[in-house]
Amino acid sequence: MAPHADPATAAGPLTAFREADSEALAGAFDRLVAAFWSDGALTDPGRAREAVPELLSVWDGADPERRGYLAILLGLLAESEYPVLGGPVATAVRQGLDAFLDEVRRTTEIEPLTLALIYLLAHFPDERARIWSAFGRLPLDPDDRTRLDRGLTRLDHLDPDLGRSWPSPFDWDIDEQEREFDRAWIRTLTPEQITATWDGDTRSVWAYAGAKALWAVANGMPTAVVDDSPYWAAPHEPAGAVDGTVFADHEATLRCTSCGSTLTFEKRGARCAACSTFYPVAAGGILDLSRRERSGAGVSDAAEDVEADVLQNAAVVSTVGHHYEIGLRPAFLRIMGRNWDGSITPAIEDSYIADRLRAAAAARSDGPILDLAAGAGRWTWVVADTVGTGRVIALDLNDAMLHWLRGRLPRVAAVRASALELPVADGSLTAVNCWNALQAMPDPALALAEIGRCLRPGGVLTLMTFRWADDPVYRYFQRSHIFPASPEGYVLFEPRAIRDWLAAAGLRVVEESGPGTFVFLTAKRDG
Repeated sequence: MAPHADPATAAGPLTAFREADSEALAGAFDRLVAAFWSDGALTDPGRAREAVPELLSVWDGADPERRGYLAILLGLLAESEYPVLGGPVATAVRQGLDAFLDEVRRTTEIEPLTLALIYLLAHFPDERARIWSAFGRLPLDPDDRTRLDRGLTRLDHLDPDLGRSWPSPFDWDIDEQEREFDRAWIRTLTPEQITATWDGDTRSVWAYAGAKALWAVANGMPTAVVDDSPYWAAPHEPAGAVDGTVFADHEATLRCTSCGSTLTFEKRGARCAACSTFYPVAAGGILDLSRRERSGAGVSDAAEDVEADVLQNAAVVSTVGHHYEIGLRPAFLRIMGRNWDGSITPAIEDSYIADRLRAAAAARSDGPILDLAAGAGRWTWVVADTVGTGRVIALDLNDAMLHWLRGRLPRVAAVRASALELPVADGSLTAVNCWNALQAMPDPALALAEIGRCLRPGGVLTLMTFRWADDPVYRYFQRSHIFPASPEGYVLFEPRAIRDWLAAAGLRVVEESGPGTFVFLTAKRDG
Protein backbone atom coordinates (compact mmCIF):
# COMPACT_ATOMS: atom_id res chain seq x y z
CA MET A 1 0.00 0.00 0.00
CA ALA A 2 1.39 3.43 -0.90
CA PRO A 3 2.22 5.76 2.04
CA HIS A 4 -0.74 8.04 1.31
CA ALA A 5 -3.21 5.38 0.22
CA ASP A 6 -6.87 5.96 0.89
CA PRO A 7 -7.70 4.43 4.32
CA ALA A 8 -10.71 2.82 2.70
CA THR A 9 -8.31 0.61 0.69
CA ALA A 10 -8.15 -1.90 3.56
CA ALA A 11 -11.85 -1.66 4.40
CA GLY A 12 -12.83 -4.06 1.63
CA PRO A 13 -10.56 -6.92 2.83
CA LEU A 14 -11.65 -6.37 6.45
CA THR A 15 -15.33 -6.46 5.52
CA ALA A 16 -14.75 -9.55 3.37
CA PHE A 17 -12.93 -11.24 6.25
CA ARG A 18 -15.71 -10.38 8.69
CA GLU A 19 -18.39 -11.76 6.37
CA ALA A 20 -16.60 -14.73 4.78
CA ASP A 21 -18.04 -18.19 5.30
CA SER A 22 -15.84 -21.03 6.52
CA GLU A 23 -14.74 -22.13 3.05
CA ALA A 24 -13.74 -18.62 2.00
CA LEU A 25 -12.19 -17.54 5.30
CA ALA A 26 -8.60 -18.62 4.62
CA GLY A 27 -8.53 -16.68 1.35
CA ALA A 28 -10.12 -13.65 3.00
CA PHE A 29 -7.42 -13.83 5.69
CA ASP A 30 -4.67 -13.84 3.05
CA ARG A 31 -6.12 -10.74 1.42
CA LEU A 32 -6.51 -9.00 4.78
CA VAL A 33 -2.88 -9.71 5.66
CA ALA A 34 -1.74 -8.41 2.27
CA ALA A 35 -3.50 -5.09 2.96
CA PHE A 36 -1.03 -4.31 5.76
CA TRP A 37 1.92 -6.70 5.62
CA SER A 38 4.32 -8.31 3.15
CA ASP A 39 7.11 -10.77 3.97
CA GLY A 40 7.60 -9.55 7.52
CA ALA A 41 7.32 -5.82 6.85
CA LEU A 42 4.44 -3.38 7.12
CA THR A 43 3.38 -1.99 3.76
CA ASP A 44 2.32 1.25 5.47
CA PRO A 45 3.19 1.51 9.20
CA GLY A 46 0.90 4.48 9.80
CA ARG A 47 -2.10 2.81 8.18
CA ALA A 48 -1.38 -0.44 10.04
CA ARG A 49 -1.36 1.39 13.36
CA GLU A 50 -4.64 3.12 12.50
CA ALA A 51 -6.21 -0.15 11.40
CA VAL A 52 -5.45 -2.08 14.60
CA PRO A 53 -8.52 -0.72 16.47
CA GLU A 54 -10.66 -1.80 13.50
CA LEU A 55 -9.16 -5.27 13.69
CA LEU A 56 -9.72 -5.41 17.44
CA SER A 57 -13.36 -4.39 16.96
CA VAL A 58 -13.91 -7.51 14.85
CA TRP A 59 -12.76 -9.67 17.79
CA ASP A 60 -15.97 -9.11 19.74
CA GLY A 61 -18.62 -11.43 18.42
CA ALA A 62 -16.24 -13.31 16.08
CA ASP A 63 -16.22 -17.09 16.03
CA PRO A 64 -13.11 -18.99 17.28
CA GLU A 65 -11.75 -19.64 13.78
CA ARG A 66 -11.94 -15.95 12.85
CA ARG A 67 -10.39 -14.98 16.18
CA GLY A 68 -7.56 -17.42 15.52
CA TYR A 69 -6.76 -15.77 12.21
CA LEU A 70 -7.02 -12.31 13.82
CA ALA A 71 -4.59 -13.32 16.58
CA ILE A 72 -2.06 -14.45 13.96
CA LEU A 73 -2.42 -11.23 11.97
CA LEU A 74 -2.02 -9.09 15.08
CA GLY A 75 1.07 -11.09 16.02
CA LEU A 76 2.54 -10.50 12.55
CA LEU A 77 1.90 -6.76 12.89
CA ALA A 78 3.57 -6.58 16.31
CA GLU A 79 6.49 -8.71 15.10
CA SER A 80 7.12 -6.46 12.11
CA GLU A 81 8.73 -3.88 14.42
CA TYR A 82 11.16 -6.37 15.99
CA PRO A 83 13.80 -6.10 17.45
CA VAL A 84 11.93 -3.09 18.82
CA LEU A 85 9.41 -4.23 21.42
CA GLY A 86 6.59 -1.87 22.26
CA GLY A 87 6.68 0.10 19.02
CA PRO A 88 3.63 2.06 17.80
CA VAL A 89 1.91 -0.90 16.16
CA ALA A 90 2.66 -3.31 19.01
CA THR A 91 1.37 -0.70 21.46
CA ALA A 92 -1.86 -0.48 19.48
CA VAL A 93 -2.18 -4.28 19.46
CA ARG A 94 -1.66 -4.35 23.23
CA GLN A 95 -4.90 -2.41 23.65
CA GLY A 96 -6.66 -5.72 23.02
CA LEU A 97 -4.77 -7.52 25.78
CA ASP A 98 -7.72 -7.68 28.19
CA ALA A 99 -9.90 -9.33 25.54
CA PHE A 100 -7.13 -11.81 24.65
CA LEU A 101 -6.55 -12.74 28.28
CA ASP A 102 -10.27 -13.12 28.90
CA GLU A 103 -10.35 -15.61 26.05
CA VAL A 104 -7.49 -17.56 27.63
CA ARG A 105 -9.21 -17.61 31.03
CA ARG A 106 -12.39 -19.03 29.47
CA THR A 107 -10.45 -21.84 27.83
CA THR A 108 -10.52 -25.29 29.41
CA GLU A 109 -8.74 -27.32 26.72
CA ILE A 110 -6.15 -26.53 24.09
CA GLU A 111 -7.71 -25.49 20.79
CA PRO A 112 -6.38 -23.87 17.59
CA LEU A 113 -7.35 -20.46 18.98
CA THR A 114 -5.22 -21.19 22.07
CA LEU A 115 -2.19 -21.81 19.85
CA ALA A 116 -2.85 -18.57 17.97
CA LEU A 117 -3.01 -16.67 21.27
CA ILE A 118 0.30 -18.23 22.38
CA TYR A 119 1.89 -16.87 19.21
CA LEU A 120 0.35 -13.42 19.66
CA LEU A 121 0.93 -13.00 23.39
CA ALA A 122 4.56 -14.20 23.23
CA HIS A 123 5.37 -10.78 21.72
CA PHE A 124 4.69 -8.91 24.99
CA PRO A 125 7.34 -9.69 27.61
CA ASP A 126 6.46 -6.52 29.55
CA GLU A 127 3.07 -8.14 30.28
CA ARG A 128 4.64 -11.41 31.42
CA ALA A 129 2.95 -11.52 34.84
CA ARG A 130 -0.56 -10.90 33.50
CA ILE A 131 -0.15 -13.36 30.66
CA TRP A 132 1.14 -16.15 32.88
CA SER A 133 -1.65 -15.53 35.35
CA ALA A 134 -4.19 -16.10 32.57
CA PHE A 135 -2.48 -19.28 31.35
CA GLY A 136 -1.83 -20.58 34.84
CA ARG A 137 -4.39 -23.40 34.94
CA LEU A 138 -4.43 -24.23 31.25
CA PRO A 139 -2.98 -27.71 30.47
CA LEU A 140 -0.43 -26.55 27.89
CA ASP A 141 1.92 -29.13 26.44
CA PRO A 142 5.44 -28.62 27.83
CA ASP A 143 6.81 -27.46 24.48
CA ASP A 144 4.07 -24.83 24.05
CA ARG A 145 4.47 -23.69 27.65
CA THR A 146 8.25 -23.25 27.39
CA ARG A 147 7.90 -21.60 23.99
CA LEU A 148 5.56 -19.01 25.47
CA ASP A 149 7.89 -18.60 28.43
CA ARG A 150 10.85 -17.98 26.13
CA GLY A 151 8.91 -15.37 24.16
CA LEU A 152 8.07 -13.56 27.39
CA THR A 153 11.69 -13.58 28.63
CA ARG A 154 14.03 -10.62 28.34
CA LEU A 155 17.73 -11.07 27.54
CA ASP A 156 19.92 -11.37 30.64
CA HIS A 157 23.31 -10.07 29.54
CA LEU A 158 24.93 -11.41 32.73
CA ASP A 159 23.94 -15.02 31.97
CA PRO A 160 22.45 -15.23 28.46
CA ASP A 161 20.82 -18.52 27.53
CA LEU A 162 21.52 -18.91 23.82
CA GLY A 163 21.04 -21.66 21.27
CA ARG A 164 18.71 -23.89 23.30
CA SER A 165 15.31 -22.44 22.53
CA TRP A 166 14.23 -23.97 19.22
CA PRO A 167 11.88 -25.76 18.67
CA SER A 168 11.26 -25.16 22.37
CA PRO A 169 13.39 -25.00 25.51
CA PHE A 170 11.63 -28.19 26.64
CA ASP A 171 13.37 -30.04 23.80
CA TRP A 172 16.75 -29.06 25.29
CA ASP A 173 16.72 -30.83 28.63
CA ILE A 174 20.45 -30.33 29.16
CA ASP A 175 22.37 -31.06 32.34
CA GLU A 176 24.60 -28.67 34.25
CA GLN A 177 27.76 -29.87 32.47
CA GLU A 178 26.19 -29.03 29.09
CA ARG A 179 24.95 -25.70 30.43
CA GLU A 180 28.50 -24.89 31.53
CA PHE A 181 29.68 -25.84 28.05
CA ASP A 182 27.24 -23.25 26.71
CA ARG A 183 28.47 -20.60 29.13
CA ALA A 184 32.05 -21.19 27.97
CA TRP A 185 31.37 -20.49 24.28
CA ILE A 186 28.92 -17.70 25.07
CA ARG A 187 31.68 -15.93 27.02
CA THR A 188 33.66 -15.67 23.77
CA LEU A 189 30.91 -13.62 22.09
CA THR A 190 30.79 -9.86 21.85
CA PRO A 191 27.74 -8.07 23.31
CA GLU A 192 26.57 -7.46 19.75
CA GLN A 193 26.81 -11.17 18.91
CA ILE A 194 24.92 -12.08 22.08
CA THR A 195 22.11 -9.67 21.24
CA ALA A 196 21.91 -10.80 17.62
CA THR A 197 21.85 -14.47 18.63
CA TRP A 198 19.16 -13.86 21.25
CA ASP A 199 17.04 -11.95 18.73
CA GLY A 200 17.44 -14.77 16.21
CA ASP A 201 16.45 -17.36 18.81
CA THR A 202 13.38 -15.29 19.67
CA ARG A 203 12.26 -15.01 16.07
CA SER A 204 12.72 -18.75 15.59
CA VAL A 205 10.52 -19.48 18.62
CA TRP A 206 7.85 -17.12 17.30
CA ALA A 207 8.10 -18.70 13.85
CA TYR A 208 7.49 -22.18 15.21
CA ALA A 209 4.55 -20.99 17.32
CA GLY A 210 3.12 -19.04 14.39
CA ALA A 211 3.42 -21.88 11.89
CA LYS A 212 1.80 -24.32 14.30
CA ALA A 213 -1.03 -21.89 15.01
CA LEU A 214 -1.64 -21.06 11.34
CA TRP A 215 -1.89 -24.72 10.39
CA ALA A 216 -4.13 -25.50 13.36
CA VAL A 217 -6.55 -22.63 12.71
CA ALA A 218 -6.98 -23.79 9.11
CA ASN A 219 -6.90 -27.56 9.64
CA GLY A 220 -7.42 -28.51 13.28
CA MET A 221 -5.07 -29.56 16.04
CA PRO A 222 -1.73 -31.09 14.98
CA THR A 223 -1.08 -34.81 15.19
CA ALA A 224 1.97 -36.21 16.95
CA VAL A 225 4.27 -38.48 14.95
CA VAL A 226 5.83 -41.45 16.73
CA ASP A 227 9.08 -43.02 15.55
CA ASP A 228 8.93 -46.71 16.45
CA SER A 229 11.98 -47.66 14.37
CA PRO A 230 14.20 -50.51 15.63
CA TYR A 231 17.03 -47.97 15.48
CA TRP A 232 15.98 -46.71 18.90
CA ALA A 233 16.13 -50.22 20.38
CA ALA A 234 19.82 -50.53 19.53
CA PRO A 235 22.05 -49.85 22.53
CA HIS A 236 23.97 -46.60 22.45
CA GLU A 237 27.50 -46.77 23.82
CA PRO A 238 30.32 -44.22 23.59
CA ALA A 239 31.99 -44.72 20.22
CA GLY A 240 35.19 -46.69 20.63
CA ALA A 241 38.50 -46.21 18.83
CA VAL A 242 39.19 -48.16 15.65
CA ASP A 243 42.28 -49.01 13.70
CA GLY A 244 42.58 -46.83 10.61
CA THR A 245 43.15 -49.89 8.45
CA VAL A 246 39.44 -50.74 8.71
CA PHE A 247 38.83 -47.94 6.20
CA ALA A 248 40.98 -49.79 3.67
CA ASP A 249 37.80 -51.58 2.57
CA HIS A 250 36.97 -48.27 0.87
CA GLU A 251 40.46 -47.68 -0.50
CA ALA A 252 39.16 -47.61 -4.09
CA THR A 253 36.69 -44.87 -3.18
CA LEU A 254 38.16 -42.51 -0.57
CA ARG A 255 40.52 -39.79 -1.78
CA CYS A 256 42.79 -37.07 -0.46
CA THR A 257 40.85 -33.84 0.01
CA SER A 258 43.91 -31.76 -0.81
CA CYS A 259 44.90 -33.24 -4.17
CA GLY A 260 42.40 -35.99 -5.02
CA SER A 261 44.96 -38.78 -5.01
CA THR A 262 44.64 -42.25 -3.49
CA LEU A 263 45.11 -42.88 0.20
CA THR A 264 47.01 -45.56 2.06
CA PHE A 265 45.63 -46.62 5.42
CA GLU A 266 47.57 -47.25 8.59
CA LYS A 267 46.67 -47.63 12.24
CA ARG A 268 46.57 -43.91 13.03
CA GLY A 269 44.76 -42.80 9.90
CA ALA A 270 45.22 -42.28 6.16
CA ARG A 271 48.09 -40.77 4.18
CA CYS A 272 48.00 -39.40 0.66
CA ALA A 273 50.28 -41.31 -1.68
CA ALA A 274 50.93 -38.17 -3.74
CA CYS A 275 51.14 -35.15 -1.42
CA SER A 276 51.77 -36.99 1.88
CA THR A 277 48.93 -35.19 3.67
CA PHE A 278 47.99 -37.18 6.77
CA TYR A 279 44.37 -37.58 7.89
CA PRO A 280 43.89 -38.93 11.42
CA VAL A 281 41.32 -41.33 12.75
CA ALA A 282 39.88 -39.16 15.50
CA ALA A 283 38.67 -40.33 18.87
CA GLY A 284 35.58 -42.45 18.43
CA GLY A 285 36.76 -44.04 15.20
CA ILE A 286 36.01 -41.22 12.76
CA LEU A 287 38.31 -40.74 9.77
CA ASP A 288 38.77 -36.98 9.44
CA LEU A 289 39.14 -36.14 5.75
CA SER A 290 38.13 -32.53 6.27
CA ARG A 291 40.69 -29.78 6.09
CA ARG A 292 40.14 -28.93 9.72
CA GLU A 293 42.99 -28.91 12.19
CA ARG A 294 40.68 -28.72 15.19
CA SER A 295 37.35 -30.10 16.32
CA GLY A 296 34.17 -28.19 15.61
CA ALA A 297 31.43 -27.68 13.09
CA GLY A 298 33.22 -25.38 10.69
CA VAL A 299 34.58 -25.89 7.22
CA SER A 300 38.23 -24.80 7.36
CA ASP A 301 40.87 -23.18 9.51
CA ALA A 302 40.70 -19.93 7.58
CA ALA A 303 40.26 -16.96 9.89
CA GLU A 304 36.78 -16.14 8.64
CA ASP A 305 35.61 -19.73 9.17
CA VAL A 306 37.12 -19.94 12.63
CA GLU A 307 35.23 -16.77 13.57
CA ALA A 308 32.00 -18.17 12.12
CA ASP A 309 32.44 -21.34 14.15
CA VAL A 310 31.84 -19.46 17.39
CA LEU A 311 28.10 -19.40 16.83
CA GLN A 312 28.11 -22.96 15.48
CA ASN A 313 29.45 -24.35 18.74
CA ALA A 314 25.96 -24.54 20.23
CA ALA A 315 25.52 -27.65 18.10
CA VAL A 316 28.78 -29.30 19.17
CA VAL A 317 27.82 -30.96 22.44
CA SER A 318 28.12 -34.60 23.38
CA THR A 319 24.39 -35.35 23.29
CA VAL A 320 23.49 -33.27 20.25
CA GLY A 321 22.63 -36.44 18.34
CA HIS A 322 20.04 -37.35 20.94
CA HIS A 323 18.51 -33.85 20.94
CA TYR A 324 18.53 -33.79 17.16
CA GLU A 325 16.78 -37.09 16.58
CA ILE A 326 14.29 -36.84 19.46
CA GLY A 327 13.29 -33.18 19.20
CA LEU A 328 14.92 -31.06 16.52
CA ARG A 329 14.49 -33.24 13.45
CA PRO A 330 10.77 -34.05 13.92
CA ALA A 331 10.09 -30.38 14.65
CA PHE A 332 12.00 -29.36 11.53
CA LEU A 333 9.84 -31.67 9.40
CA ARG A 334 6.68 -30.22 10.90
CA ILE A 335 7.80 -26.66 10.12
CA MET A 336 9.48 -27.04 6.76
CA GLY A 337 7.33 -29.86 5.39
CA ARG A 338 4.05 -28.65 6.94
CA ASN A 339 3.86 -32.09 8.50
CA TRP A 340 1.49 -31.09 11.29
CA ASP A 341 -0.97 -33.82 10.37
CA GLY A 342 1.71 -36.51 10.45
CA SER A 343 1.15 -37.48 6.84
CA ILE A 344 4.85 -38.27 6.54
CA THR A 345 5.99 -40.73 9.18
CA PRO A 346 9.49 -42.10 9.77
CA ALA A 347 8.22 -45.44 8.47
CA ILE A 348 7.27 -43.81 5.16
CA GLU A 349 10.72 -42.26 4.91
CA ASP A 350 12.32 -45.60 5.75
CA SER A 351 10.39 -47.36 3.01
CA TYR A 352 11.21 -44.74 0.41
CA ILE A 353 14.95 -45.00 1.05
CA ALA A 354 15.02 -48.78 1.41
CA ASP A 355 12.97 -49.57 -1.70
CA ARG A 356 15.08 -47.42 -4.01
CA LEU A 357 18.49 -48.25 -2.58
CA ARG A 358 17.70 -51.96 -2.51
CA ALA A 359 17.07 -51.84 -6.25
CA ALA A 360 20.23 -49.79 -6.84
CA ALA A 361 22.37 -52.16 -4.79
CA ALA A 362 20.92 -55.21 -6.54
CA ALA A 363 21.65 -53.73 -9.94
CA ARG A 364 25.27 -53.22 -8.96
CA SER A 365 26.53 -55.72 -6.39
CA ASP A 366 29.79 -53.89 -5.72
CA GLY A 367 30.52 -50.29 -4.88
CA PRO A 368 29.78 -48.27 -1.76
CA ILE A 369 26.65 -46.36 -0.84
CA LEU A 370 27.25 -42.94 0.68
CA ASP A 371 24.92 -41.55 3.35
CA LEU A 372 25.66 -37.88 2.83
CA ALA A 373 25.18 -35.48 5.75
CA ALA A 374 24.43 -38.55 7.86
CA GLY A 375 23.96 -36.58 11.07
CA ALA A 376 23.16 -38.76 14.07
CA GLY A 377 22.62 -41.85 11.94
CA ARG A 378 18.86 -42.42 12.01
CA TRP A 379 18.74 -42.88 8.23
CA THR A 380 22.22 -44.37 8.02
CA TRP A 381 20.68 -47.27 9.91
CA VAL A 382 18.09 -47.69 7.14
CA VAL A 383 20.78 -47.59 4.46
CA ALA A 384 22.97 -50.11 6.30
CA ASP A 385 20.04 -52.42 7.01
CA THR A 386 19.09 -52.32 3.33
CA VAL A 387 22.43 -52.77 1.55
CA GLY A 388 24.71 -54.18 4.26
CA THR A 389 26.93 -52.33 6.70
CA GLY A 390 30.11 -53.07 4.77
CA ARG A 391 28.97 -51.04 1.77
CA VAL A 392 28.04 -47.91 3.72
CA ILE A 393 30.07 -44.75 4.25
CA ALA A 394 28.47 -42.22 6.60
CA LEU A 395 29.76 -38.71 5.93
CA ASP A 396 29.11 -35.53 7.89
CA LEU A 397 31.05 -32.39 8.84
CA ASN A 398 29.85 -32.35 12.44
CA ASP A 399 32.02 -34.69 14.47
CA ALA A 400 29.66 -34.60 17.48
CA MET A 401 26.90 -36.00 15.26
CA LEU A 402 29.22 -38.71 13.94
CA HIS A 403 30.18 -39.70 17.48
CA TRP A 404 26.49 -40.22 18.22
CA LEU A 405 26.06 -42.18 14.99
CA ARG A 406 28.91 -44.52 15.85
CA GLY A 407 27.49 -45.07 19.31
CA ARG A 408 24.62 -46.98 17.68
CA LEU A 409 26.28 -48.07 14.43
CA PRO A 410 29.85 -48.98 15.43
CA ARG A 411 30.50 -51.02 12.28
CA VAL A 412 29.67 -48.23 9.84
CA ALA A 413 32.63 -46.38 8.32
CA ALA A 414 32.26 -42.79 9.55
CA VAL A 415 34.05 -40.02 7.66
CA ARG A 416 34.24 -36.36 8.55
CA ALA A 417 34.27 -34.19 5.42
CA SER A 418 32.38 -31.48 3.56
CA ALA A 419 29.55 -32.24 1.14
CA LEU A 420 30.96 -29.47 -1.05
CA GLU A 421 34.32 -31.22 -1.37
CA LEU A 422 33.65 -34.95 -1.26
CA PRO A 423 36.79 -37.04 -0.64
CA VAL A 424 35.50 -39.58 -3.13
CA ALA A 425 36.85 -40.77 -6.47
CA ASP A 426 35.02 -39.89 -9.68
CA GLY A 427 32.33 -42.40 -10.64
CA SER A 428 32.95 -44.67 -7.65
CA LEU A 429 29.61 -44.67 -5.80
CA THR A 430 26.69 -46.99 -6.49
CA ALA A 431 24.25 -44.71 -4.68
CA VAL A 432 24.00 -41.63 -2.50
CA ASN A 433 21.36 -40.93 0.12
CA CYS A 434 20.99 -37.22 0.96
CA TRP A 435 18.10 -37.02 3.41
CA ASN A 436 16.86 -33.81 5.01
CA ALA A 437 20.18 -32.11 4.35
CA LEU A 438 20.32 -30.22 1.04
CA GLN A 439 18.63 -27.15 2.57
CA ALA A 440 21.40 -26.93 5.20
CA MET A 441 24.24 -26.82 2.69
CA PRO A 442 25.81 -23.44 1.92
CA ASP A 443 25.93 -24.22 -1.82
CA PRO A 444 23.31 -26.84 -2.75
CA ALA A 445 24.12 -26.66 -6.46
CA LEU A 446 27.76 -27.51 -5.74
CA ALA A 447 26.72 -30.33 -3.41
CA LEU A 448 24.61 -31.88 -6.17
CA ALA A 449 27.43 -31.40 -8.65
CA GLU A 450 29.73 -33.32 -6.30
CA ILE A 451 27.17 -36.11 -6.03
CA GLY A 452 26.94 -36.27 -9.82
CA ARG A 453 30.72 -36.44 -10.10
CA CYS A 454 30.98 -39.33 -7.66
CA LEU A 455 28.11 -41.51 -8.90
CA ARG A 456 28.76 -44.29 -11.38
CA PRO A 457 26.75 -44.48 -14.60
CA GLY A 458 23.41 -45.85 -13.49
CA GLY A 459 24.07 -44.69 -9.94
CA VAL A 460 21.09 -43.52 -7.88
CA LEU A 461 20.47 -40.52 -5.64
CA THR A 462 17.67 -40.56 -3.05
CA LEU A 463 16.93 -37.12 -1.69
CA MET A 464 14.47 -35.47 0.65
CA THR A 465 14.31 -31.74 1.21
CA PHE A 466 11.67 -28.99 1.31
CA ARG A 467 10.14 -26.36 -0.93
CA TRP A 468 8.74 -22.96 -0.11
CA ALA A 469 5.07 -22.89 0.89
CA ASP A 470 2.67 -21.20 -1.52
CA ASP A 471 1.04 -19.36 1.39
CA PRO A 472 3.04 -16.12 1.99
CA VAL A 473 2.46 -16.16 5.76
CA TYR A 474 3.57 -19.76 6.15
CA ARG A 475 6.51 -19.05 3.85
CA TYR A 476 7.47 -16.21 6.20
CA PHE A 477 7.42 -18.59 9.17
CA GLN A 478 9.63 -21.05 7.27
CA ARG A 479 12.17 -18.35 6.48
CA SER A 480 12.08 -16.80 9.96
CA HIS A 481 14.10 -19.60 11.48
CA ILE A 482 17.36 -17.94 12.41
CA PHE A 483 20.12 -20.46 13.07
CA PRO A 484 23.91 -19.91 13.30
CA ALA A 485 24.39 -21.14 9.75
CA SER A 486 21.48 -19.02 8.48
CA PRO A 487 21.67 -15.65 10.27
CA GLU A 488 19.45 -14.01 7.65
CA GLY A 489 16.78 -16.70 7.88
CA TYR A 490 16.33 -20.16 6.48
CA VAL A 491 16.40 -20.66 2.72
CA LEU A 492 14.39 -23.38 1.01
CA PHE A 493 13.87 -24.20 -2.65
CA GLU A 494 11.62 -23.97 -5.62
CA PRO A 495 11.46 -27.48 -7.16
CA ARG A 496 12.52 -26.15 -10.55
CA ALA A 497 15.84 -25.00 -9.12
CA ILE A 498 16.59 -28.48 -7.75
CA ARG A 499 15.77 -30.08 -11.10
CA ASP A 500 18.02 -27.61 -12.92
CA TRP A 501 20.93 -28.28 -10.54
CA LEU A 502 20.48 -32.02 -10.99
CA ALA A 503 20.48 -31.71 -14.76
CA ALA A 504 23.67 -29.65 -14.62
CA ALA A 505 25.20 -32.41 -12.47
CA GLY A 506 24.36 -35.02 -15.10
CA LEU A 507 21.51 -36.51 -13.11
CA ARG A 508 18.04 -37.30 -14.45
CA VAL A 509 14.99 -37.14 -12.20
CA VAL A 510 13.13 -40.45 -12.39
CA GLU A 511 10.67 -39.83 -9.55
CA GLU A 512 9.42 -36.80 -7.66
CA SER A 513 6.67 -36.54 -5.06
CA GLY A 514 5.83 -35.18 -1.64
CA PRO A 515 2.81 -33.89 0.25
CA GLY A 516 2.79 -30.54 1.98
CA THR A 517 6.07 -28.82 1.22
CA PHE A 518 8.20 -31.98 1.16
CA VAL A 519 10.30 -32.86 -1.86
CA PHE A 520 10.97 -36.60 -2.26
CA LEU A 521 13.15 -37.21 -5.26
CA THR A 522 15.05 -40.03 -6.94
CA ALA A 523 17.57 -39.27 -9.67
CA LYS A 524 19.87 -41.42 -11.77
CA ARG A 525 23.19 -40.80 -13.47
CA ASP A 526 22.98 -41.79 -17.10
CA GLY A 527 25.91 -42.76 -19.22
